[in-house]
Amino acid sequence: MMAMTQAPTATKATRRRHDRDIVALAVPAFGALVAEPLFLMTDTAIVGHLGTAQLAGLGVASALLTTAVSIFVFLAYATTAAVARRVGAGDPRAAIRQGMDGIWLALLLGAVVVAVVLPGAPALVGVLGASDTAAPYATTYLRISSLGIPPMLVVLAATGVLRGLQDTKTPLYVAVVGFVANAALNATLVYGAGLGIAGSAWGTVIAQCGMAAVYLWVVVRGARRHGASLRPDAVGIRASAQAGAPLLVRTLSLRAILMIATAVAARLGDTDIAAHQILLSLWSLLAFALDAIAIAGQAIIGRYLGAGDTQGARETCRRMVQWGVVTGIALGLLVIVSRPVFIPLFTGDPVVQEAALPALLVVALSQPISGVVFVLDGVLMGAGDGAYLAWAMLATLAVFTPVALLVPAVGGGLAALWGAMVLMMSMRMLTLWLRSRSGHWIVTGATR
Repeated sequence: MMAMTQAPTATKATRRRHDRDIVALAVPAFGALVAEPLFLMTDTAIVGHLGTAQLAGLGVASALLTTAVSIFVFLAYATTAAVARRVGAGDPRAAIRQGMDGIWLALLLGAVVVAVVLPGAPALVGVLGASDTAAPYATTYLRISSLGIPPMLVVLAATGVLRGLQDTKTPLYVAVVGFVANAALNATLVYGAGLGIAGSAWGTVIAQCGMAAVYLWVVVRGARRHGASLRPDAVGIRASAQAGAPLLVRTLSLRAILMIATAVAARLGDTDIAAHQILLSLWSLLAFALDAIAIAGQAIIGRYLGAGDTQGARETCRRMVQWGVVTGIALGLLVIVSRPVFIPLFTGDPVVQEAALPALLVVALSQPISGVVFVLDGVLMGAGDGAYLAWAMLATLAVFTPVALLVPAVGGGLAALWGAMVLMMSMRMLTLWLRSRSGHWIVTGATR
């Protein structure tokens, strides 16, 4: 009788332990994720007062810079999983050494991007169709801001190191201080020094360099404490690149899906593309909350697998899926309740508001699916299952593309397009769920 009463207590205690781990990592991670887009919002608000041409130039340059940085997000994801495994295996020295390989890879990739962007800035701006008045401002901002790409990639890799070490608080603190510094520097250089849009770019670059310096100081301090080497290691750098390559394919496939959706919305007309941009902004905002749980999953799953604790990995996976579903339901309800306020924040055009409303409801109802997708995505990343994630996303792209391209011909407008987006997320959920059920992602040890 005693054994029967103790089992539920143990189960509840296990759930509480998993909940504490998830909350401890996810909450600070959410704060850091939200702080990142505030950089662009600050630049937009400050540059916007310089004039329309300057703001248009910033918009073009920012689109290029965001793409350049986002495709290298694997520096954070792959490093998190690799470092967490070694932490779980009880080898912090090897964990930090693995993290240093990721940081050296970030520096190399950043140098290549700068070498391409500096001379190619005018051509890149032209590809995006910047007007004759906006192009000079876009080129100026892009060239200066490209100098901040190496430190930003270092920030990505170092963030992965700290997440793998089960530390998401330090990235939060750095992101908040970086945001404040960026705002102050931009205001001072744009208006006080009279540098215009160039001042905004320099302010951001300085803030990014400061953030990278803080991260490097934290990682170097940890390396010295555990006796880990700081020198570049060709074998380790190559291994980091190989681990990140599948995640790069996954990210590019996801970017392709979003670009196709935007292109289809543009074909539907100005009203629909305007409404689509509002919904895409909302979708991205909701993703931050769900991605915070996924980041916790990367760190926790990697740690359990590194320690050889398959039961803990399975239990955490199940618990995190529950978190994803509940969070998705809560976010969906929040969207429905706030819809009379949210859409008017972006447009006063009643035609655009009317076009956005049906699709907004589709977005709201799909949030529980998104919750499962983000969580399982994080779990498989934490397990280092990048190859499967790449193939699964390519398959999703293959299913989504013809369906989305048929929307203008079949009809249904923006709601149909976002129905295709839900199909895409459902396809991702199916592929991720099948993988999680198979157990093939459970590979224990310090390395996969």
